[in-house]
Amino acid sequence: MKPHHQTHNLFLRFLDLILIAGLGSSCAFLDALNAPPLPILATETPQPTPTIVWFPASATPTLGASSTQKPPTPEMRPGLGTTTLTDDFSDSSLWDTVTSDQASAEINDNRLILSAQSMIYMISLRHELVASDYYAEITARPSLCLGDDAYGLLVRANAVAYYRFSLACNGTAYAERISVGTHKLLQIPLPSGDVPRGAPGEVRIGIWAVGTEMRLFLNGRYQFSISSANYPSGTIGVFVNSAGKTPVIVSFSRLTLQNVDYTLPTMTPKP
Repeated sequence: MKPHHQTHNLFLRFLDLILIAGLGSSCAFLDALNAPPLPILATETPQPTPTIVWFPASATPTLGASSTQKPPTPEMRPGLGTTTLTDDFSDSSLWDTVTSDQASAEINDNRLILSAQSMIYMISLRHELVASDYYAEITARPSLCLGDDAYGLLVRANAVAYYRFSLACNGTAYAERISVGTHKLLQIPLPSGDVPRGAPGEVRIGIWAVGTEMRLFLNGRYQFSISSANYPSGTIGVFVNSAGKTPVIVSFSRLTLQNVDYTLPTMTPKP
């Protein structure tokens, strides 16, 4: 065989091998395309890690309806009735009046004006009045008043004996029983926001007096009560007292008295 022919035969054989290999690869590729899909293996889904609840919710109780109203305040002025006296301080003959270098009591412009020099005590009593059970109110206006200087209302009074309800210009209130110049303290001084501290000022003083009990009110607000059977009746009076080195001046107006129909409860005797 000629060399050229042999070379040609080898080349043809090489092409056959390539063609066979290519067909095999193509068949394998087609077989891969037509093969059924590989099954996906089911894996167990892990359970979620429990979440820690640091502040577990609790059932909120249903709140019941509650009242915001405060319990009623006991009536401290029971039994108030009709007005039995009204004094507008237009008649100077109904009060003790005097003028001196040391003290004075004068009615002017529907006011009873009391003044006293240093360390002087001055009172004025109403005439033509004797009462036992009543509620009395009067307006006081200090125009010159300092420290322990005092003014106020005299209850069940006569010229030498009475109960004295005092308002001091340091903002306290107290009560005494006076008898021929002697003093008996019945209520120690108590601070009160209704007592004017110094002057000028204004306060409505009220006394509820029934039997042996007397209650002090300032601007309609209860302050304290005292009990004493020494003086069952008398008139109404006012006073000023200078306790220091300066004078004191206070005016009084609008006096009213109301009838009180009330019986104090009887104390149960202790065994």
